[in-house]
Amino acid sequence: MKVLLHLADGFEEIEALSVVDILRRADIVVKTVSITGKKEILGAHDITVLADQLFESTDYTNADMLVLPGGSVGTDNLGKHAALEKELLKAAKEGKWLAAICAAPTVLGKLGLLNGKSATCYPGHENQLIGANTSRSDKVIVDGKLITSRGPGTSFDFALKIVAVLKDEKTAATLKQNMLLS
Repeated sequence: MKVLLHLADGFEEIEALSVVDILRRADIVVKTVSITGKKEILGAHDITVLADQLFESTDYTNADMLVLPGGSVGTDNLGKHAALEKELLKAAKEGKWLAAICAAPTVLGKLGLLNGKSATCYPGHENQLIGANTSRSDKVIVDGKLITSRGPGTSFDFALKIVAVLKDEKTAATLKQNMLLS
């Protein structure tokens, strides 16, 4: 399994890094991809992160899942990246997994990828989940090959759900127990 997690300036650090950490604990290959043209990305809380690779040099052909962390500014930046939008649309067409948390599901909504799907997001952004059946109570929703989650406090649930769908429930449950999340 190969996951590509996209980083833009203003991303929500906990939503990105907890996913990377938990997926790597599950032996899932995850690469952070900068869409800014530089590897140093400044998060929403002034934490600079070094991405594994640049968007321009990323091969999407063998990716099993594309992940979008939230953060208001980070989400805006992700949504303005036309080449990333093309990759998201292509991945959806090819039946690959898409996962987004916090405000980032709005990127999928604006692309029409949530039409007729159940989804959740950070409170107040539901109207941007165009065509979706929205929930304000579910921490994580899986509908088809889409995973959405609410925000920073649901980051571990989001990451563990990714592990469950890419590997299995047992691996996710073992990680949850070993990380003292149960």
